Amino acid sequence: MSGEAKKNAGAALALLPAVFSLAWPTMLEQAVQTAVQYVDTAMVGSLGTRATAAVGATATVNWLVMGTVSAFGVGFLAYISRACGARETEKARRAAAQSVLAVLAAGLVFTALTLGLSGIIPVWMQVDVSARALASRYFFILYLPMLPRAAGVIFGTVLRAAGDTKTPMRVGVRVNLLNVVLNFLLIYEPRRVSLFGRSVPLWGAGLGVTGAAAASAIAFVYGGLAITLALCRHPLVSPLGQSLRPDGSVLRPCLRVALPNMLQRFATSLGYVIFAAMINALGETSTAAHTVANTVESAFYIPGYGMMTAAATLTGNAIGAEDRPRMKAQARLIIALELGMMLVSGALLFVFAPALVGLFSRDPEVIRLGSTVLRMVACSEPFYGVSIVLEGMLQGAGSTRASFLFNVTGMWGVRIVGTFLCTSLLGLGLVSAWGCMIAHNLLLFCAFVLYYRSGRWNPLRRG
Repeated sequence: MSGEAKKNAGAALALLPAVFSLAWPTMLEQAVQTAVQYVDTAMVGSLGTRATAAVGATATVNWLVMGTVSAFGVGFLAYISRACGARETEKARRAAAQSVLAVLAAGLVFTALTLGLSGIIPVWMQVDVSARALASRYFFILYLPMLPRAAGVIFGTVLRAAGDTKTPMRVGVRVNLLNVVLNFLLIYEPRRVSLFGRSVPLWGAGLGVTGAAAASAIAFVYGGLAITLALCRHPLVSPLGQSLRPDGSVLRPCLRVALPNMLQRFATSLGYVIFAAMINALGETSTAAHTVANTVESAFYIPGYGMMTAAATLTGNAIGAEDRPRMKAQARLIIALELGMMLVSGALLFVFAPALVGLFSRDPEVIRLGSTVLRMVACSEPFYGVSIVLEGMLQGAGSTRASFLFNVTGMWGVRIVGTFLCTSLLGLGLVSAWGCMIAHNLLLFCAFVLYYRSGRWNPLRRG
């Protein structure tokens, strides 16, 4: 190994503690959230295929709404991480105060939109007529606490931008545990359970799908309040004492980063809605298999999103400190770690796909179909993982326009058009739709790698 290579390897190893200190709390938070999603889906699945379809049919609308809200957070992430890297604490606190305005705006606007449209969304999503009333009620209850949900997303991003990923993790763990406990109490009828060899009566509200929605809503309220209190107590980015009047010197640079990301998330999430609607039109079995497969797959993206958080924060810090060598070293390290972890997670998903789908459905056709599409997507996991962390680096650098272009082109030009051709014109099923999704993921990998290597995103690149 040459002297230069040894120097680069040493620099990368020195950054390992910083990378993992940012990544592991996000990974743990995502792991707990995914475990709860598994439990939630299994509980609803025990009520039958119709209940699973009713809950899963509007899940992509949740991505649309919450993805758009989280785009506000990306603007603050880029601004605050740079301010912290440059040790400009007052700028970071001013930005945190402006994030309060973003929470209020996003929370109130999306409360009005989601509640007002809750009756018509299952129709737009082509939910089976027999499940539409159930899906509408589930959606309405889930979005009653939109304001605390917005706080959880945006304030959590502010804390991560300041290098504090542990507080959002702790709050997220408590929220998800509360959700599980409330699920047990609100979904099922009163029953007796065996505890240490004794039969013990257990109260239950017997609300079914409505109980699952109520459990989530209550947990969201707690989470929003807890993360708000944590932000107010934070020594670096507490908004207390700061002006809450709109500050153009903060909002303009935040919005320059957030707006392309917001348009990207809205456009791609709308694409997910159209994609899901086309799958819902294939029938209850395809809808249930798609819902279960999405739930299973989410666990295997945990390493990707943990490293994405580290990549975004550390890139912003390095740019704020104008430390180009550090940014190059941490980029190499994060990409290598991400690739290794996603190779392992993809292999595990491929091997255990039938068993994992079987946790959520007893329907043999749902298990067969869900296992098939999961094994297909398992082969693309490493490629998608790399694109996730590269997108995180671009967010930390405040370069979100390219991500907008890549994601929107892939979603609408490949996934939506391809799925329409396969399912509506050629009469193919769920497997073809997931094939189009995989093609979309591979396109993202190629686009992000080429753009990253060009260096055009990097404000510290040499002229």
